[in-house]
Amino acid sequence: MPRGGSARRVALVSVGAAILLIGIKLATGIATGSLAFLSEAIHSGTDLVAALLALFAVGVAARPADRTHAYGHGKAEHLSALAEGAVLVLVSLWIAYVAIGRLVQGGHDVDATWWAIGVAVVIIAIDLGRTVALTRAARRYNSAALKGSALHFASDLAGTAAVLVGLLLVRAGAEWADAAAALFVSALVLVAAGRLMHENVEVLMDRVPDDDEAAVRGAVDAMGPGVELRRLRMRSAAGRAFADVVIAVPPGESVGRGHAVADEVEEAIEAAVPGTDVVVHVERREGADEDLAERVLAVAHEVPRVREIHNVRILHLDSGTEASLHLKLPPDTPLPDADAVARAVDTAVVAAVPEVARVHSHVEPLGAPGSAAEVAGDAATADAVRALITEECGRAPHEVRLVSTPEGVVAYVTLALGSATLGQAHDTGGRVRRRIRDAVPGVVDAFVQSRP
Repeated sequence: MPRGGSARRVALVSVGAAILLIGIKLATGIATGSLAFLSEAIHSGTDLVAALLALFAVGVAARPADRTHAYGHGKAEHLSALAEGAVLVLVSLWIAYVAIGRLVQGGHDVDATWWAIGVAVVIIAIDLGRTVALTRAARRYNSAALKGSALHFASDLAGTAAVLVGLLLVRAGAEWADAAAALFVSALVLVAAGRLMHENVEVLMDRVPDDDEAAVRGAVDAMGPGVELRRLRMRSAAGRAFADVVIAVPPGESVGRGHAVADEVEEAIEAAVPGTDVVVHVERREGADEDLAERVLAVAHEVPRVREIHNVRILHLDSGTEASLHLKLPPDTPLPDADAVARAVDTAVVAAVPEVARVHSHVEPLGAPGSAAEVAGDAATADAVRALITEECGRAPHEVRLVSTPEGVVAYVTLALGSATLGQAHDTGGRVRRRIRDAVPGVVDAFVQSRP
């Protein structure tokens, strides 16, 4: 059952209950002259406001994220709860003012009839039932607005119990008991309002949810030394956590492996804190071991037939420093040939990197090559690419080829840059690639080479 629809129905029930209780308490208070009953009627009036605000907030918070609210609309619930708290403070101060006046001046008659006492008992039963129901709903849907309403009704329960005691004492001859009960109600309201406002201000100010943060850190730490947690920023709204995570991986990791690690981190966090919206940024780890891993990686890439290397690790053992790495070869490579390449990598690294005493090379097959086909007959797109390159570089390119891939058309171009430096050629190639992707319809990417 969708969270928004169920929570909305609970809020509607709260509105109906608040309206019923306002009528009962107001009528009883007027008939008996009881300030305690009238204060409880006003208290229930704030409950009606609270329930209406909760109804509005649950509807708004259920809306999905959009362009102007990228994190969704969950904070509407907390704004609602904050408004409820402000109304409660004002009403409780008014109740306290009138009650103190009656205690000081005295002389106000209260008709503590048996039917008024019976009304108080019935209201206590109703308050108890709706407090339990709303507390369960707030926990189930993790809703700040429903939790606020539950707190209101819990204070109503205690307040009505005080009204009952006050009426019984008035009936026994203690005329001051009704005003004292009203003063007690105002104190209850102030305490509940203060707690409610504090909790929701913390959320609106993006205070880190401590339990969730500890769970996220534990989930990332459990992934082992290959993943370093560099930064974690968290916030929450309407029961949903948001995590901004920066991790560092060894420099020998391939782009694909880095992406896979980010996915693993995201899955681990979502398992630790269900429903978390996670954004993971991957950085390369730096340091003495990382520099050594870079040197190992460079030497291994020079060995013939090696196609790809990843997962370079530096191990410091009592017997000396060792390195482990994964290298990829075509899947049809005979096992003896693959073993020979791995041995060649081990020998080359030990010879070129004297700090490393031993190398462990794990050989894996390359994935199947992606399907592609050269695009024929698309002269308009090729002409558009040539015109763009001529405009950017001041001369026509050496070559333009269009290749169709499952992702879309990719342009392979060779620029004619004359006597440009390598740095200039690199910058020009980057600009050309971005312009082709942005300006030529149908082309999803470009690979750019530079020639004199």
